[in-house]
Amino acid sequence: MDIRTYNREAWDRAVAEGDRWTIPVSREAIARAREGDWHIILTPRKPVPRSWFPVELEGLDVLCLASGGGQQAPILAAAGATVTVFDNSPAQLGQDRLVAEREGLSIRTVEGDMRDLSALADASFDLIFHPVSNCFVENVRPVWRECARVLRAGGTMLAGLANPVGFCFDVDQEKKGELVIRYGIPYSDKTSLTDQERRRYTDKGEALQFGHTLEDQIGGQIDAGFSLIGYYDDLASEGELVAKYMPTFFATRARKNA
Repeated sequence: MDIRTYNREAWDRAVAEGDRWTIPVSREAIARAREGDWHIILTPRKPVPRSWFPVELEGLDVLCLASGGGQQAPILAAAGATVTVFDNSPAQLGQDRLVAEREGLSIRTVEGDMRDLSALADASFDLIFHPVSNCFVENVRPVWRECARVLRAGGTMLAGLANPVGFCFDVDQEKKGELVIRYGIPYSDKTSLTDQERRRYTDKGEALQFGHTLEDQIGGQIDAGFSLIGYYDDLASEGELVAKYMPTFFATRARKNA
């Protein structure tokens, strides 16, 4: 299975079905952002602290990586940043263009694989905004290396990440209200499941996911040339049993070393 192609089609389908992560931001939110009143998320619930962003966004070159959907990029553009959105899904990028046209914003959109940013020049961004999305690729370390390449020295990368523990539990048992450890980490919808188990996602055309180790998610950033300067935990959406016991997402703020 070609995961990139499969997940691209899955996210295009999610746009058509109105998934929550594909619904464009409102006119009211854009108007507030133009006045300096805005917030965006890297993880399902908790807004990113404003202290993680430069005080002034005007003229800042921002890459919204695997961040299509017409949500974060338009807010940052309305707040003054020069924004490029890079995403695997043409339909998700279409949501950003929709908001840009509706609101008179300038947003560049680029389709591609987050592990290969060759369409983008070296040292061309001041800030990378990367919400929870690298759980949709099999290997996350190339993502960090490419981020380091396109980010200017001293630039910042903000990343939302899935806690790999959330991938360990038996889905069928969780639906019955029990948490039963079944899968190891790293986890893969492609190889950790039987063909029959995988059909719970593929029959509905849902994207396939991967639970990366903390060594790859955090250590991978450090190995790529970043220093971690911020961190917070977050919970999954309501209704997920494991979220009653532990944070299921986290966010990191990292600075590219000179």
